Amino acid sequence: MNADSATGFSSKPIDIASPVVEMARAKVNLALHVTGQRDDGYHTLDSLVVFPEYGDELRLTPADDMALHVSGPFASGLGSNTSANLAMKAAWLMAESVPGNRSARIELEKRLPIAAGIGGGSADAAATLRALGRLWDVHPSSHNLEKLALRLGADVPMCFTEKHSRVRGIGEQIETTPPFPKGAIVLVNPGVKLETPDVFKALAKKNNSPLPALPEKWTGIQNFANWLKGCRNDLQAPAQSMVPEIAEVISLLDTQWETLLARMSGSGPTCFALCATLSDAQAVAERIKEHRPGWWVQAACY
Repeated sequence: MNADSATGFSSKPIDIASPVVEMARAKVNLALHVTGQRDDGYHTLDSLVVFPEYGDELRLTPADDMALHVSGPFASGLGSNTSANLAMKAAWLMAESVPGNRSARIELEKRLPIAAGIGGGSADAAATLRALGRLWDVHPSSHNLEKLALRLGADVPMCFTEKHSRVRGIGEQIETTPPFPKGAIVLVNPGVKLETPDVFKALAKKNNSPLPALPEKWTGIQNFANWLKGCRNDLQAPAQSMVPEIAEVISLLDTQWETLLARMSGSGPTCFALCATLSDAQAVAERIKEHRPGWWVQAACY
């Protein structure tokens, strides 16, 4: 194994390898409090995030040149300029940061909606970093990897770890929490794109209270849901003013008896229902699909 002290990465010579498959899980903000805005324009947050067992899928193989090929139900929403894709930017950044001249063919199956408030692009970038680490057998130090991920976007470090956690700062402060009780999520998107900067711009009050004190433990999923009801998503109101369908999504989710909590995720417009079990979440998802066949609906454990 070779070490490069300048980059902080260690590696082995590249071999012809089997394809590396990596899931880029959706990021769901169970609560999102906006606590301020820095001089550089970035907003500070206090949020609880989970990563359901559903997302985009990446398949990487060694190649002579770096290339990205996108397929899947939401591929057309990304456009043809692959150099602007966060997964491609992550690949180039990783290649520049490790010893040797390396490339890969990246096949991205885009299963998550675009500009949806569930971290799709950030998740793809993070999954690309993880997959290239396996494909090239490079092992960045955690410090160097955090810096690398943050260069791609504020959400990328948390998407890299894919750990249920509390996130503060602009997204780079990832903190361990008491274990979240096991449960399931229904994700619902009304088929409308919503750009994050526009939602933050419409937020009237930037300095809001942080999350309430976390308990030493949650005793179960109902206790967890009750605690979350004392929290907010400060971006929900401005997002709803731009996409009125968000109110309909939340109202419809709230009427399902299996729903323990309904709220918008991130900057929207995707909303979620927290459920006790996967079977409960699947039942809700089936009813929503029947009622609104044009919406994107997905149930998953977290």
